[in-house]
Amino acid sequence: MGEHVERLKQHLYRYHDLQAANSVLSWDQEVYMPPKGIEARGEQMATLAAMAHEIFTSAETGRLLEAAEAEVAGMDYDSDEASLVRVLRRDYDKMVKIPTELIAEQARITAQAFVAWREARQQANYQLFQPHLQKVVDWNYKVVDILGYKEHPYDTLLDFYEPGMTTAEVARLFGELKAGLVPLLQDIVARGKPVDDSFFSQEYPEDRQWDVSMAALREIGYDFSRGRQDKTAHPFTTTFSVNDVRVTNRFMRNRPQSSFFSAVHEGGHALYEQGVNPAYDRTALMGGATLGVHESQSRLWENIVGRSRNFWRYFLPVFRAFFPEQMEGVTLERFYRAINKVEPSFIRVEADEVTYNLHIFVRFELEQALITGDLHVADVPDAWNAKYQAYLGITPPDDAQGCLQDVHWSHGTLGYFPTYALGNLMAAQLYAQAQKEIPDLEESFARGEFSLLLGWLREKVHWHGTKFTAAELMQRITGGSIEAQPLLDFLRAKYTEIYEL
Repeated sequence: MGEHVERLKQHLYRYHDLQAANSVLSWDQEVYMPPKGIEARGEQMATLAAMAHEIFTSAETGRLLEAAEAEVAGMDYDSDEASLVRVLRRDYDKMVKIPTELIAEQARITAQAFVAWREARQQANYQLFQPHLQKVVDWNYKVVDILGYKEHPYDTLLDFYEPGMTTAEVARLFGELKAGLVPLLQDIVARGKPVDDSFFSQEYPEDRQWDVSMAALREIGYDFSRGRQDKTAHPFTTTFSVNDVRVTNRFMRNRPQSSFFSAVHEGGHALYEQGVNPAYDRTALMGGATLGVHESQSRLWENIVGRSRNFWRYFLPVFRAFFPEQMEGVTLERFYRAINKVEPSFIRVEADEVTYNLHIFVRFELEQALITGDLHVADVPDAWNAKYQAYLGITPPDDAQGCLQDVHWSHGTLGYFPTYALGNLMAAQLYAQAQKEIPDLEESFARGEFSLLLGWLREKVHWHGTKFTAAELMQRITGGSIEAQPLLDFLRAKYTEIYEL
């Protein structure tokens, strides 16, 4: 590595260490921190965030970045050195415009907002969260004003999570997806053979749900020497380094499939982070390419693999061993159909594959309206309920099952939700490509062999960290752009068989 690039890397080590330390505080806040610790925690996180921002946006960083750019000029686009400098320039040009005080303010606002969200959700009372959401929206207004936009103010926020993607492009893809999903859902509701999942309504002890979720994580390749699972109100994955990638889960006594598929979902995220080139630790190349690509990994493992018939040919005896009484008489076919039951529901993370993206469309549209000022924060519950009635034909009975169900707004992350549906699109495309390149792929799941797929993903996706955008990765791997049709083809084929359409 060149002298100037190396100096730039070393200069930014403190920045990445401070970011990691702040992530530890955030993880602890959601997993272990007592409620009354929030005031101090907010200040601690604000201090670390401000220190990290000052280092990253300093004149010294700018000077070292310019020197490094001159040094990598002419290098191959894919090289580590050129990629590191390219990613840093993209991030630096954005963050240098945002005042440090605004970064510290976000840390304080979101620390308070998370605690308020948790209490509001427990009480199903949006009013407790409303003033905090207003602060989050106001903060995002400030960022949009500072950074500006070409076509739509939402583009500015989306770019933080999906660099290069625009609101218009997302809307086009979602329009194509909606045009295929709605008729499929209508067919299932009108003509589908009923699915019996009543055996899931029994009591499944939480300790055994924990054990089976741990078994599932080990089976797909999650390395517990470099990670751990904990309990939280809303499952998530967090990364402190390539050797410390943690997952969380939540458990419901009469819904064991929830914690199981949550474990596989978060495990997909964690496999990505554990598979990044270790040389990228403490640099801008550490982590996932984009949040959409990240979501492609979790959704691929959760749905395409985890809800497949061949996965359960192997894993059903394991599951049955943990719950022999509850699973008595439940055949593979009945179980397979039950875990793939299609039914409009209120909670996004519990949604089936067919209706899941409809939940994302609701959030995408509401967030745009919030950031343009067409929707007032006070009116979010009513707007939310109206869209659920329009898209899913159901109205949430309370705020906890409505606009308070997800934690993300308390984290300040407007612009994040579209990445979930984008991840579904990319997951289908990546899996289709893996099927072309790996003989016997699906059959390998029935034998409990998941290393073939994991190895392919490690080579094609994980190893590269943040070197490439989603569009660049998809072009490299599949030879094309992000498309809706592969997911629609996958869902139509799968659910036509399950529901005997």
